[in-house]
Amino acid sequence: MATNTQQLDVSLKRLKKKGIRITPQREIILTYLIGHHNHPSVETIRDGIDEKLPNLSVATIYNTLKLFVDNGLVIELPNKDGGLRYDFFGVPHYHAICENCGKIFDIFDESYPDIVAHVQKVAREKVGFTVTGTQLEVTGICPKCEKKLATRKPLSK
Repeated sequence: MATNTQQLDVSLKRLKKKGIRITPQREIILTYLIGHHNHPSVETIRDGIDEKLPNLSVATIYNTLKLFVDNGLVIELPNKDGGLRYDFFGVPHYHAICENCGKIFDIFDESYPDIVAHVQKVAREKVGFTVTGTQLEVTGICPKCEKKLATRKPLSK
């Protein structure tokens, strides 16, 4: 797997190739996303880069994330509370999301490209769908929550 520096270099080159100017703010936000696998919200990103960019507005972060999403570098993940979380997608993967605590786990699997190709092919063949992107998610209960839920005492009547 590529290092964070290599992923940043490749991502910045992709943006430059599309004629997108690389500002210090964009580079710092992208660096944060590449280096953190915590599927952060905008507020978490703001807190995480505050030392480097103390006066950066939330609007700038939103606009930068939209630019990254529109250019396939970052994906949006709906949160349990209706908000969005963000994930660098330079290395394609899918997610396992706990229905109890909302934690999102990255699943890196060599067969991911084959799975995506199959899902896209079926969507085209079955309904004539023009696929513009694919995000795969698996939902369930994480081991930590499963353990907690198993130790809970049932409510007595």
